[in-house]
Amino acid sequence: MTGKGIGQATIRDVAREADVSVASVSRVFNRLPNVRPELKERVEQAARKLNYVPHAGARNLSMARTGAIGVVLPDLHGEFFSEMLRGMEREAALRQRHLLLSNMHLDIGHGIEALRNMRGRVDGLIVMAPHMNLDELFAHLPPSIPAVLLNCQDNGQGRPELRVDNVAGARAMVRHLLDCGRRAIVHIEGPAGNIEAADRSRGYAEAMEAAGLQPVMLPGNFDEESGHRAVARLQADQIDVDAIFAANDMMAIGALVALRDMGVDVPSQVAVAGFDNIPLARLISPGLTTMAVDIADMGARGINRLVALIDGEAVPQMELRQPGLIIRTSSQLSAA
Repeated sequence: MTGKGIGQATIRDVAREADVSVASVSRVFNRLPNVRPELKERVEQAARKLNYVPHAGARNLSMARTGAIGVVLPDLHGEFFSEMLRGMEREAALRQRHLLLSNMHLDIGHGIEALRNMRGRVDGLIVMAPHMNLDELFAHLPPSIPAVLLNCQDNGQGRPELRVDNVAGARAMVRHLLDCGRRAIVHIEGPAGNIEAADRSRGYAEAMEAAGLQPVMLPGNFDEESGHRAVARLQADQIDVDAIFAANDMMAIGALVALRDMGVDVPSQVAVAGFDNIPLARLISPGLTTMAVDIADMGARGINRLVALIDGEAVPQMELRQPGLIIRTSSQLSAA
């Protein structure tokens, strides 16, 4: 059975080639009355040129679709991606779509294979690849495939994107820590090559330099273990610190655990802050100060945008989302 999927011409491609509306193409293929012969000839000629084959059993455009949306993420585990998928699944259910999930890990080859495995099985794609070259990834797909990008590197795809303003968020967090009287603020970075990590490091460094302070950055990998290792290095190298700003919440939680194990009080001796506002951030003790991204809503917005694209609607090219500061006990002493 032939259906609309990755790598095949779509009814929208035929409409573009014939310079007519999608509705006109649909009327031709559904053999509806009142179709002008010249319109029929133009549409059929475009379809032949593109090797477009309508769904054998289709009576309307919707029946030529799979009803599936492909979601390709760096990982499917952890609180961040669980929240992202929760928002996606909620919105997809409301729109009577289902999700086909794939994990691309850290390798461009895995990403290309993930897209290839969805060929013919989905109507469009949500891609989150902050660590990959999108132009290389999408070089294996025709540009007509509907796709929405989440927090990806700068690219030449011209596809709708949703991004978090990570630079502004990091600046805001440093300003908060400065307002709390902290001056020796150390940043635990995310993985090298990840655009979100790079932007958060840049925002941190800019805010520190604007305050006349020296940035101090330690390597991390967006996981709890690397946060723990960074604190161990602070102690081993005797680095002066009165605040730790980790590039995500899991590293901040790892730092909190390490400080507790060392007998360092948070926040009276060292303040700790993260980024993302995963659910665990409000459940731990002390509660973690962080930048809220509204992860689930971002996932839902991605699905919303993609369904509109699949339906032939125009959507904004870029949505830059501003994270919000959430102040909890880890950075600020309670009032006496």
